[in-house]
Amino acid sequence: MACFLVPMMVAVFTSVFRKKIPNVLMINVLNLLLWGGVVGLAVEHIAHGEVVPHPPFLTTGLKHVIPEMVTIGIPMTMSVSGVWGLIVLTANGPLGRFLKPSRLGTVSVSQARK
Repeated sequence: MACFLVPMMVAVFTSVFRKKIPNVLMINVLNLLLWGGVVGLAVEHIAHGEVVPHPPFLTTGLKHVIPEMVTIGIPMTMSVSGVWGLIVLTANGPLGRFLKPSRLGTVSVSQARK
């Protein structure tokens, strides 16, 4: 029900402070991963009636929301952050000469120069 709230909080934070984060970290990639997951999960929860468009918005109480955020939301956010970290390491590591960040911060494959 509320597992998407944890990545949403991280996505809001990284979106607000993205100008202060060095370009080498490709924060736009993390933002795209997080916001994509948040939107997908929100749509799924709305479709199943777990999130409603009127207060209290979540159909269960805090006694169910907090444990779900801790057991599902935090590991999910850490997994997405791990994938982003691997993308950054790959782009900035030895394979970085074959991969270059595009304007949106995603990674595109390019020809290696001799």
